[in-house]
Amino acid sequence: MRLIINYVRDSLEELKNNVSWTSRSELQRLVSVVLVFSVLFSLAIWGADTVLSRIVKFYFELIG
Repeated sequence: MRLIINYVRDSLEELKNNVSWTSRSELQRLVSVVLVFSVLFSLAIWGADTVLSRIVKFYFELIG
């Protein structure tokens, strides 16, 4: 149990003293970029899925 407590304490100390954290404004800018690209990518996937499903539906109606 003592090993776990020491590990957690050392981890917290490492986070507090040795990790360089991104500034708040930079973090907000990066989050905005990720959100925009996520929305664009999901719209592209939705569009491709819609087109491909229509093609498959047309194909099966054609042979059926």
